[in-house]
Amino acid sequence: MQQRSIGNLTVSAIGLGAMPMSIEGRPDRKRSVATIHAALDAGVTFIDTADAYSLGGPDVGHNEELIAEALKSYGDTSHVLVATKGGHLRPGDGTWTINGDPAYIVAAAHASAKRLGVAAIGLYQHHRPDPNVPYADSIGALKTLLDEGTILMAGISNASLEQIDIARGILGEHLVSVQNQFSPKHLSTQETLDYCDQLGLAFLPWSPLGGIGRGAELERFDKIAEIARERDVSPQQIVLAWELSLAPVVIPIPGASRPESITDDALAADLQLTQAELVRISNSLV
Repeated sequence: MQQRSIGNLTVSAIGLGAMPMSIEGRPDRKRSVATIHAALDAGVTFIDTADAYSLGGPDVGHNEELIAEALKSYGDTSHVLVATKGGHLRPGDGTWTINGDPAYIVAAAHASAKRLGVAAIGLYQHHRPDPNVPYADSIGALKTLLDEGTILMAGISNASLEQIDIARGILGEHLVSVQNQFSPKHLSTQETLDYCDQLGLAFLPWSPLGGIGRGAELERFDKIAEIARERDVSPQQIVLAWELSLAPVVIPIPGASRPESITDDALAADLQLTQAELVRISNSLV
């Protein structure tokens, strides 16, 4: 499988977004573990999670514990990078809330490391800016975690260009990634993607296929569907291959809750679209 870089680590060009295995409509644990194992079998070496990927309340950390269980039962996974996030919460009533307090983020990272069963988290990301806390203060918590060795690399999610600059000023070379929403139906973060490419930061599109359970909607994009039929591959593969073509820093993290889904998505890493096909797709999305 094609490889890309996050900081000083080499990972698969397609990652696994594990969120669908822990929120509403999640599969049973056996299928979830099988999905993670299928990703590993397909060559995926980057898995994205968060402490908030759960049903909320006492279920917090469900996704992290699930990943830890799946990795432990697989065999040697020392080459796999697990990235988690903190600062977004689910109180248990179906809502999502935010807590950017530095003390909370530090405590959340310690709890995540324990659930993942690691001495240090490979990549820890600030999940979402808290309008009630200065952004620099929240990012300062990542600096604290780096200094104490709880995390090895830092990332930010749902960040603006200004916030990327603030984080770089505090974290320096330890800031290695930005995770923002990006897909054919959500192109407003193209500027962020381009800025990450300029800076050499990994850009990790979340919901790269348009959102959980919405992969079938890709058929509505005529050129994507047309090229998929010509290639005899899924529209999902075409979209992911197109995203990979946008910049060498792009590493899509499609969500999956079935082995078949991530196995198909992973094939996009080695799908080379022609320049003519890329033009057809780009022109259709303008």
